[in-house]
Amino acid sequence: MKHQFDAFIDDLRATHGKNLASVVLYGSAATGDFVQKQSDYNLLIALHKITPKDLRAAQAPMREWNKLGHPIPVYFTVGELQNAADVFPIEFHQMERARKILYGADVLTNLNISDEFLRHQTEYELRSKLIKLRRRYISASTSVDGLVNLMANSLSSFTTLFRAVLLIHDFEPPIAKREIVAATVRQLKIDGEPFEKILEIRENNSSKMLDEISANQLFADYMREIERVIEAVDKVGEG
Repeated sequence: MKHQFDAFIDDLRATHGKNLASVVLYGSAATGDFVQKQSDYNLLIALHKITPKDLRAAQAPMREWNKLGHPIPVYFTVGELQNAADVFPIEFHQMERARKILYGADVLTNLNISDEFLRHQTEYELRSKLIKLRRRYISASTSVDGLVNLMANSLSSFTTLFRAVLLIHDFEPPIAKREIVAATVRQLKIDGEPFEKILEIRENNSSKMLDEISANQLFADYMREIERVIEAVDKVGEG
């Protein structure tokens, strides 16, 4: 990926000039958990100022980056990073713990991350993803490949939220996905077997490990344990 990153950053420098402050890689690619064809390269682009003109100018490099199969990066001003850290504590905790600076200054140092809204955001995100998971299961349940892809892709998103769940329970989260899942299972005393099976399938990028019956049963077990995680977060709020 180095040549793709280098080319993309050259395009960003040509587009934004001195306004470009930093390009930061975060997420699984920064933690060593990247799985080919499953994970994304998540980038944060920090500018000194952002106007509609700046965003229009980014159209060409973003189009080329997206053609390579990568998601569009998020844009922040340097000033917004400090002001937004208390509103998006999940995302900024993730960036704070695992990031790689691809260009410019480390604009995420000394972030003032408030956890005042952490539990509320975590429960909201968990419930939203559970609703989406149920909806997507309706169409995915017709094939083993569809179910495997649904579970593998969604578990990556849930694992990001498990980091926040651990923080809520005053437990410093590990960096790697598998370790985060294991710590969440231990902390909440839930069944970790469905998560382990999905992680194994995800890392091997194979649906051959399951037939239709076992795939649907694994999804049922998986959804049950996600619901138990949400119950645990909800109880913290009641307390």
